[in-house]
Amino acid sequence: MLYRATTTLLGPAIGLYLRHRLSRGREDPERIRERLGQPGRDRPDGPLAWIHAASVGEAVSVLPLIEGMLNRGENLWLLLTTGTVTSARIMTDRLPARALHQYVPVDRPSAVRCFLDHWRPDLAIWVESELWPNLIGETRARGIPMALVNARMSETSYRQWRRLPFLIRPLLRAFDICIAQSAPDAGRLATLGARNVACHGNLKASSPPLAADARDLHELTTAIGRRPRWLAASTHPGEEAAVAAAHQQLSSRFPGLLTVVVPRHANRGDEIARQLRGLGLNVAQRSREQPIAADTEIYLGDSMGEMGLYYRLAPIVFVGGSLIEHGGQNPLEAARLDSALLFGPHMFNFTDQAAALTSQGCATTVERPEALAEAVAALLSDADETARQAAAAARVADDGRGVVDAVLEQLTPLLRQVEAERAGA
Repeated sequence: MLYRATTTLLGPAIGLYLRHRLSRGREDPERIRERLGQPGRDRPDGPLAWIHAASVGEAVSVLPLIEGMLNRGENLWLLLTTGTVTSARIMTDRLPARALHQYVPVDRPSAVRCFLDHWRPDLAIWVESELWPNLIGETRARGIPMALVNARMSETSYRQWRRLPFLIRPLLRAFDICIAQSAPDAGRLATLGARNVACHGNLKASSPPLAADARDLHELTTAIGRRPRWLAASTHPGEEAAVAAAHQQLSSRFPGLLTVVVPRHANRGDEIARQLRGLGLNVAQRSREQPIAADTEIYLGDSMGEMGLYYRLAPIVFVGGSLIEHGGQNPLEAARLDSALLFGPHMFNFTDQAAALTSQGCATTVERPEALAEAVAALLSDADETARQAAAAARVADDGRGVVDAVLEQLTPLLRQVEAERAGA
C-alpha cells in the first residue's frame, strides 16, 4: 500500500523521468504513450498470453519459448513487453506470427490499470528478476495465472532480500509457478517464499544465434581483410583500459592487429573513444560511421542491436563484465557463433555456463587484467587451437536445447487452463 501510494504521488516525477530518458534517446518518441499504459494497437480476439522480459537478453532468450507456446496453442496470441528501445527494434523483426510487442508500462497504478484493462491477458509470464510491485499486484488481483520463468536470485540480492521478507515474499508468492535457471537460484527463491519452484536450466542456453545484417557483415569483413583480430564484448567501465593495455602489448607481436571493443552500453561510446585516443590509439567509431582503415587499431562498436554482427567478426571473444564484479554477460551468445572464449573471474551471473565451457576446454578464465594479453596471444598464435575451442564451445551451447521443452511441459497446464476458460466463456 505504501509503494502504491508513493508511486501515485510521484506521477509528475515519473513523467519528468520519462522525458529525460526520451531526450537521451532511451525512449521511443513514437511509442512513448505505451509507457503510460496506453495501447499502441488493438487486442486480438482469443486467448492472450503475456510475457514480460526486461531487455534484449531476456527477450531473445524467450523466443524459442514463444514459438513453442504458439505451436501448442493454435488460437493463442502472445504479447511480449520489454522496456528498452533496442529490444523493441530487435523483437519487431524477430517475433513470429501471432506475437505482438508493446513497451511495458511504468510501475504507476494508473498506467498499470490502463495496460491491463486493454490487453486483458489470460496468462502472465515474467522472465528472470525484474519484479514491479504494482504490475505484479494488480495482475494477481485480477485472478490472472502467473509464472516466473528463468528466474534468478544472486547471492548478493538474496542477502539483501533476507532483511526485507515483508517486501519480497508477497511478490514471489503471487506466482503460481517459479522455474529457476539454476539449482542455487531455486533454493534461494524457495527460501524467500516462491511457490512450486523447479529448475530445468537456463533458457539462454537454447536461444537462437543473434542475427546480423548480411550487407554490414560483408562490408566490415572486407575492410578487415586478413588482419588478426579479437573482440572485447559487452565491456563495462574499467575494462576498456585493460583491453587497451592488452592491445598495446600485442600489437608489436601481431602486426596489423585490430581490436574490436563493444561496450555494454552504447551511449558510453564517445567517452570510451576519448579515453582510448588519449592513450594514443587510432579509434574508429561505428556510431559516427567511421570506416575501418589500414591504420585503425580499435574499432568501437558503439551501436545498438548489432551484437550478432560483432561476434561474427572475430574468432576470439573476451566476455565483458567479468574482470569487474558485475557477474559477466551471457557467454553462450558468442559460443553459438564460432568463437573461442575468454572471461574474467567474475562470472557469477552465468556460473553454470562458464563452468561448462571451461570444463570442456573451450573457454579460458583470465584471473587478472594483466593476464588478458597473454591469453589473447595464445589463441592468436594457434589458429588450429582457436578453431578447436570454437567448435567445442558451439557444442556446449547446443546442449541446452531441451530446456525449452522442459519449461513448456511445466507451463502446459496453465496454457490448457487458459484455453478451457476461453472456450467456456
